[in-house]
Amino acid sequence: MVAVSLSSALCLVGVGASFCVATLHVPRHVGAPPPNAADVDVVANDKVRLKAWWLRPAKPNGNCVIVLHGIADSRSSSVGFAPMFLRQGYAVLVPDSRAHGKSGGEFVTYGLLEKYDAVVWAHWMKSEGCHKIYGLGESLGASVLIQAAAVEPIFAAIVAECPYADLREIAEYRMRQFVRLPGFIAAPVARVVVASGMLYAYFVERLDFRQVSPVKSIARTLTPILLIHGLDDFRTPPAQSQELAAANPGDPLWLVPKANHTGASTAAPDEFPRRVSSWFAKH
Repeated sequence: MVAVSLSSALCLVGVGASFCVATLHVPRHVGAPPPNAADVDVVANDKVRLKAWWLRPAKPNGNCVIVLHGIADSRSSSVGFAPMFLRQGYAVLVPDSRAHGKSGGEFVTYGLLEKYDAVVWAHWMKSEGCHKIYGLGESLGASVLIQAAAVEPIFAAIVAECPYADLREIAEYRMRQFVRLPGFIAAPVARVVVASGMLYAYFVERLDFRQVSPVKSIARTLTPILLIHGLDDFRTPPAQSQELAAANPGDPLWLVPKANHTGASTAAPDEFPRRVSSWFAKH
């Protein structure tokens, strides 16, 4: 019996290590640039070169927006938000996150390093003449922006759609979904797999994912953050944004009926741009 238990435990630890390796490396997607987009790049604090598209409006208002995509995605998807901002006079920066698209970086680190990348990009935008800098993030990009706001108050305001509150929490949630076992079995299995994965990341790759907690970041930042979450989001449940909103009562939460993960702009095509635009205009 002891041998079986030990074998099961070792198996779960092995699954945790494999889970960690899979989440550190995601497929890269590269798309064609939109018309009038300039290719730009910066060097991150750890010397990784990051790539982006830079789009300027016909009638600039002097302010700028950075749009950050989600996991295993690229700037090719997030550039779809650019026309909404360009029409209002904002210049728009659409980067590939590290280890995505054409940006360098060996690992996806879920905000551990990306939060500093976002700040580096914001300083680049300042150097391009941007007066106020705003941020729109989707999923991982949303959580990155929340964490970046706690690093430095360089953003005038942020919109975060479908962020996760804490990396361990959302990893355990997704593992419970993946194993498809009864809850009383899935919960402890998910805890062991995620804990062993985080230990692997720490001891093998020197990545301390215990520090990735947007809920702790939002509690200590004064940057205004509009949280948006679809009520039909089963990848990152609305409870994650509710937890973030509770940590900083000054940050409003818009729960969108019939919207799935990062689907608010589709479920509410008129209200989404109106809310985002008014949030930025307010700040």
